[in-house]
Amino acid sequence: MALRARALYDFRSENPGEISLREHEVLSLCSEQDIEGWLEGINSRGDRGLFPASYVQVIRAPEPGPAGDGGPGAPARYANVPPGGFEPLPAAPPTSFKPPPEAFQPLLQPQQAPPVSTFQPTGAGFSYGGSALQPSPQQLYGGGGYQASQGSDDDWDDEWDDSSTVADEPGALGSGAYPDLDGSSSGGVGAAGRYRLSTRSDLSLGSRSGSAPPQHHPSGAKSSATVSRNLNRFSTFVKSGGEAFVLGEASGFVKDGDKLCVVLGPYGPEWQENPYPFQCTIDDPTKQTKFKGMKSYISYKLVPTHTQVPVHRRYKHFDWLYARLAEKFPVISVPHLPEKQATGRFEEDFISKRRKGLIWWMNHMASHPVLAQCDVFQHFLTCPSSTDEKAWKQGKRKAEKDEMVGANFFLTLSTPPAAALDLQEVESKIEGFKCFTKKMDDSALQLNHTANEFARKQVTGFKKEYQRVGQSFRGLSQAFELDQQAFSAGLNQAIAFTGDAYDAIGELFAEQPRQDLDPVMDLLALYQGHLANFPDIIHVQKGALTKVKESRRHVEEGKMEVQKADGIQDRCNTISFATLAEIHHFHQIRVRDFKSQMQHFLQQQIIFFQKVTQKLEEALHKYDSV
Repeated sequence: MALRARALYDFRSENPGEISLREHEVLSLCSEQDIEGWLEGINSRGDRGLFPASYVQVIRAPEPGPAGDGGPGAPARYANVPPGGFEPLPAAPPTSFKPPPEAFQPLLQPQQAPPVSTFQPTGAGFSYGGSALQPSPQQLYGGGGYQASQGSDDDWDDEWDDSSTVADEPGALGSGAYPDLDGSSSGGVGAAGRYRLSTRSDLSLGSRSGSAPPQHHPSGAKSSATVSRNLNRFSTFVKSGGEAFVLGEASGFVKDGDKLCVVLGPYGPEWQENPYPFQCTIDDPTKQTKFKGMKSYISYKLVPTHTQVPVHRRYKHFDWLYARLAEKFPVISVPHLPEKQATGRFEEDFISKRRKGLIWWMNHMASHPVLAQCDVFQHFLTCPSSTDEKAWKQGKRKAEKDEMVGANFFLTLSTPPAAALDLQEVESKIEGFKCFTKKMDDSALQLNHTANEFARKQVTGFKKEYQRVGQSFRGLSQAFELDQQAFSAGLNQAIAFTGDAYDAIGELFAEQPRQDLDPVMDLLALYQGHLANFPDIIHVQKGALTKVKESRRHVEEGKMEVQKADGIQDRCNTISFATLAEIHHFHQIRVRDFKSQMQHFLQQQIIFFQKVTQKLEEALHKYDSV
């Protein structure tokens, strides 16, 4: 029989490949198997494309005929089958079945509807291959939105960057279905230290393993309602895997070493401390060449305190590491790297500034309880790529094929047992932090602008002004020398010395920003990167809260079982615990960093003015002998 559906609401298409619906309109479905909450079909105007599954009700009118001849249970193979199906034909051998050409005329004229293949959003979206709709793995389980920037000053080398991707891994998702991890061999505890965690439930709008999608039931029936999916499939909440996790679609194996623990501290949820803290120095930036001098790059020596074994890394290695971390940890603020520069990469000032930025970056990485213990970060710090290229590439491929990303990342979170969070209190804290980050970002921008302008004045304006004053004093001294009186020689020398003192003070002003203002601006740049990360982190948490509120509304209306709503709230609590723990860590390091940086700034200011005072005192003492 032809698959049909009736539109329950109006829907206006906003993207290529979608079609608009009118309430009560009857549509022809290509298949009742929805993909990520979307169905494909043809509306009454002959337009073919996608529309939300929750906006329609599948019409299940019984039709006579055996299951193999168009009766109930026969899947629709063609999109434009007439509403009543083809007339049943007398039984005949298969070879003698030759329908008239006009019966398939609608199928031979696809130009009447927009071609489905035109809908190919970039990024983690759907991909078309004809009439079959196949989501990408990133769309199913989420994936990081970060991609390493192209055309950087440190381009990838063929022998270092292999063309391995997650899609090449056996068992990668395809054909629009989730991998079946519910076999008898994978239940319960698996191999040593590996546990199967699953959040799957029947809350999702789409069916799995070929089962039918949720049907429409009367409003008074339990479990007839489902938590809707975001129509914007490119939002951070969807791409990060947060939506799939909250709706109970994540399933995977988590090793003991992959568990990320959130504990209750004196100020609320916080990440469990790293039992083996360490630091890492970055020194000796050296220019190196390859391909017989055709390509040059800067290499930095890294020495972690927990191994004391130096490794050498280029900026592109840092860039690759950042991409892996940003993809893996959607609710953790991975610090941004210093900005790239197309020209002047080998100038001493730029190399020094980049090294200082990398030191700040490394300090924040080693200080984070989760990032510091991450396998890919430890591989970056400890594997000597220059001497053991095979081990380096193996670790690199392993990181690029990490399965605990997207929705599966949230499976690794271990929260305090039997600890429920008050949704209103969580929402209030998140909203307060959102206001805080906006105000801090505005203040950091203003301070950075002010400090930059003041440093510019010190380097150029103040230096010139003090030297102009010094030159004027020397001019006066030269005029006095025309007196030729012996008793005035001491005065002439003292005035000339005063001019030289002002010249030296001008040089001190020009050199001072390197000591005090530049470190402040480096810190502000690092925190501006953190502040740019938190809107996405907050969006994931707010998306989870929205799903909880929707499920509670369904429970109050008697449309959803309490157990299903509780599952959604538990998973939302997991995301909330991680978000609050990350906020707590941010405030901790903020207080630590700004305390130490402000102390350094004031100490350098005191030293600077002591030098200025010393120069002036030396000039003053010259007049004692006049």
